[in-house]
Amino acid sequence: MTLFSLIAALLLEQLRPLPVERFVKAPLGVFARFLEDRFNDGEARHGAVAWWVAIITSCFASALLYFVLWHVHPVLAFAFNVLVLYLTMGFRQVSHFFTDIQLALRMGELPQARRLIAEWRGRSHEGASSSEVARLAIEEALVAAHRNVFGVAFWFILLPGPSGAVFYRLAHFFNEAWGNRDRSDEFGDFGDFSRRVFAILDWLPVRLTAIAFSIVGDFEDGVYCWRAQATQWKDKASGILLASGGGALGVRLGMPIHESGEVIERPEMGVGDEADADFMQSTIGLIWRTLVLVCLVLALLGVAGWVGN
Repeated sequence: MTLFSLIAALLLEQLRPLPVERFVKAPLGVFARFLEDRFNDGEARHGAVAWWVAIITSCFASALLYFVLWHVHPVLAFAFNVLVLYLTMGFRQVSHFFTDIQLALRMGELPQARRLIAEWRGRSHEGASSSEVARLAIEEALVAAHRNVFGVAFWFILLPGPSGAVFYRLAHFFNEAWGNRDRSDEFGDFGDFSRRVFAILDWLPVRLTAIAFSIVGDFEDGVYCWRAQATQWKDKASGILLASGGGALGVRLGMPIHESGEVIERPEMGVGDEADADFMQSTIGLIWRTLVLVCLVLALLGVAGWVGN
């Protein structure tokens, strides 16, 4: 059921993309502000309490509902799995930016490409070259593919019912909402726990995604760049994804960029040629091949379990 649930959710998303801001991020934002208003006094321990309250109640409720539906009829449990995955994972959540940027670069509309990448990343990139824009788009796509698909899939496979997908999605959301938030007098250390715990939860999934990138791409360069470059990136998890992805694709990522009116120095990730619209297309292929690999491994595990029984 796990494999078929993943395939069904991804197909459903391709046929009918979910308005993520309306149906996922907005309700979660209300939920996060509700918890923050009641628990935040600037201390990390109260952030931990709020995190556990949100995670335990949500995961327990999703697992309980799954098992109730399973006892009523397995088809209802399958449908519930697909629904939760549809809400928590998918390529289409950010792919419209990627596709529009690729089209703008192919049409030679650099100002439009700059505007789109700025809207996607939430920062101005005036003065960026076409290669810089393509590089940034590839970086965002590699990280987003892990956060929105492969990380969710890992925890969905690991925990019962759809609770793993809920678990990872909430942990990622609270890391973004609380963990990555600037400390202020009022907010204080409230987000420390969510940041630390997400790094732990994502430790293995990030590395499995990097291995998969390398397997379906240039394995030697993917592994070499991962080992030699990943630790130079400020966020180590993102560094692993960018280094392995860049090496697997044969494209150079990182490097200096124009951002918010200044040049930001960044280490080089990956190896090979300058990024362009063609490498953006190659990135799409790498992500889809990685997904096929994940499905193949799941199918083989299912067959092995069936034969073993």
